[in-house]
Amino acid sequence: MVKAVTTADEFNSIIKSSPLVIVDFHATWCGPCKMIAPKYEEFSNKYSKATFIKVDVDEVPEVAEQVGVTSMPTFLIYSNGERVGEIVGANPTKLETEIRKFAEQQ
Repeated sequence: MVKAVTTADEFNSIIKSSPLVIVDFHATWCGPCKMIAPKYEEFSNKYSKATFIKVDVDEVPEVAEQVGVTSMPTFLIYSNGERVGEIVGANPTKLETEIRKFAEQQ
């Protein structure tokens, strides 16, 4: 299940408290974001060791700014609070490869 994050505090709390976090930075007007959303949801069900969250860059711009996201979609992977991966663009194969790599280490 994918959780929508609505504040910077919530984002920071999840990153610090979960061993593996996959973050989808998206926007409602972004076509590629809409295209990959069902796959992201599918991955959230498949990789249960990870916490999947999404951040709407228009609703929570301070989080996108904090982590330096400038393109949508951008997926960031955090392991034990540290940023360990980044996938820019709607590439489900590359995204799943990165998720699997870190999920297997958990």
